[in-house]
Amino acid sequence: MKPLRKEDISQEVFDLYDDYAHNKIDRRQFVESLSTYAVGGITVGALLQFILPNYSDTRQVQANDKRLVSEFITYPSPEGGGDIRALLSYPRKVKGSLPGIVVVHENRGLNPYIEDTARIAALEGFITIAPDALSPLGGYPGNDDEGRTMQRQRDRDKMLEDFISAFDHLATHEKCNGYIGVVGFCFGGWIANMMAVRLPDLAGAVPFYGGQPSGEEAAKIQSPLLLQYAELDDRVNAGWPDYEEVLIENNIEYTAHIYPGVNHGFHNNTTPRYDKEAAHLAWERTIDFFRENLR
Repeated sequence: MKPLRKEDISQEVFDLYDDYAHNKIDRRQFVESLSTYAVGGITVGALLQFILPNYSDTRQVQANDKRLVSEFITYPSPEGGGDIRALLSYPRKVKGSLPGIVVVHENRGLNPYIEDTARIAALEGFITIAPDALSPLGGYPGNDDEGRTMQRQRDRDKMLEDFISAFDHLATHEKCNGYIGVVGFCFGGWIANMMAVRLPDLAGAVPFYGGQPSGEEAAKIQSPLLLQYAELDDRVNAGWPDYEEVLIENNIEYTAHIYPGVNHGFHNNTTPRYDKEAAHLAWERTIDFFRENLR
């Protein structure tokens, strides 16, 4: 059988995966529902293999890349859950201090995709910190299914405090110049929005398809925002009009992009929801935004 291609797959399959990835259905329901689309020689197993994350063939920067200092560190959790493990990365040949970026994972812990993203950002001339909010439970378990289950055991507001502490930790690092932004994906997009609410000293926030704060919360934002949305992401996009209204009413600096014809998760190159053109453009805009605001 020929390898599956994105264009071979119904949009309903991507919508099913979104429901599964965001805990609306369990794995059994997901697999049973996929059987409806296993037609024309396409098996359920083939669909599963195609749509689930592939971390082995998609890494862009190796963990031992000689251009970087990239190592795991710990910092205290303000929630009394022990230390938070985080990946800290910066260019090896750096002279002087660098602007910082907190990189926030999705709803499954610090998986290889987010580690890779943090290293990619570091190569652009930043010091990055990518915390693992699953640290109090033992850390990312090595697969996303268990990671999602573990992350549901943590209160999201307590996880927010852990990421705010990552900002504080980075601000005191000898290689950080004190100008710090945040980029987050999915759950991490909500965290990025909320860090903008909570941190008046945040230099910029880039939520990728992130849930929006309440109107009362959004009115407190002082940092500039670069908001990245996917056109086919009805679930997250439903909250955007109200959010934008508050941003406009309060004269909050923002730029929003809705990328046409792409799904939630379009930046994540480990699943077929990835859209290379949109992901590259969104990332280029992200780096340009940080270079402009983190100074």
